[in-house]
Amino acid sequence: MAQPRFLPGSDSFAATAAPDGRYGAFFDDDGESAYFYALDLDSDDLILDAVRVYDKARYPHRSRHTSLSIEWSPDGHKCALLLDGVPQAAFDFEVQQGFSRNSLPAPIRPSRNSWPASDHAWSDTVVDWLDLRKSA
Repeated sequence: MAQPRFLPGSDSFAATAAPDGRYGAFFDDDGESAYFYALDLDSDDLILDAVRVYDKARYPHRSRHTSLSIEWSPDGHKCALLLDGVPQAAFDFEVQQGFSRNSLPAPIRPSRNSWPASDHAWSDTVVDWLDLRKSA
């Protein structure tokens, strides 16, 4: 996905689908808080999970433009949200779990297809597939 630039805390939206088109993900900043959503594009209950990325009031870089990208693993079973090249949130569609560097809860209304409840705790191992150490 291209890396658009945006000002955190301003209305911003970016969406993309997995290489095979089965899953999708989108980033949404409503001006107060930003969330990253996992989608099942083959279902009527589209949203599988959501993680909070930041709250405008607590985000340290809210006064400067930030690059945004959503990257997919080659098999389309994992995706990550990167801000200025740093992973902030990720989804693993195989294990049905979301992850976020931010420890704030994400309000998601469970649907019949929602993933099991999770604390969305971050670990750098969830984005090992990005292989960021080689590109640094």
